[in-house]
Amino acid sequence: MGPTVVNGLPAHVLLVHFVVVLVPLASLLLTLAVCWPTARVRLGFLTPLIAFIAMVAVPLTSHSGEWLAHRVYRDPLILQHMHLGDELLIWSAATFLLAAVWWGLHSDRVMRRLRPRLPRIDALTASRAVAVTLAVVAVVVAVGAVVQVYRIGDSGAQAAWHGRVPTGQSEATPGLR
Repeated sequence: MGPTVVNGLPAHVLLVHFVVVLVPLASLLLTLAVCWPTARVRLGFLTPLIAFIAMVAVPLTSHSGEWLAHRVYRDPLILQHMHLGDELLIWSAATFLLAAVWWGLHSDRVMRRLRPRLPRIDALTASRAVAVTLAVVAVVVAVGAVVQVYRIGDSGAQAAWHGRVPTGQSEATPGLR
């Protein structure tokens, strides 16, 4: 599905940096777009584009992580990290979907094509209700995606470094204080 080794290193340790940057960035851009009309106009198509790239990066990173997990000792910390990583695709897909819908609803070009097909209900009331609902859902999803990235990163760091780094002053290597 994607690269497993890059220049002799496991691809997961390289690809994870894309996810750690792009998912929170997409979440931030989505939050700005739904909360700040000026930002929405200036960001335009960039928000759904970044969200799409982040969404594509997630399964590539997960695949390379699964490949790596089959080649190292699989303790409970690694299994927890893998479980949390699998959940990120849902969050990143929701971020992309909301970014695309929000952009589409506020894009003049898209709305001009859809307007003749939309039912003639009280459009102003309906659009406000939809906009507020979408904005609230978008902010919740954006925050959830960032929290999930943090949880995955913390569990990955615990899995990689637990028991390998001295934690107390008494355990410190001489000369490193």
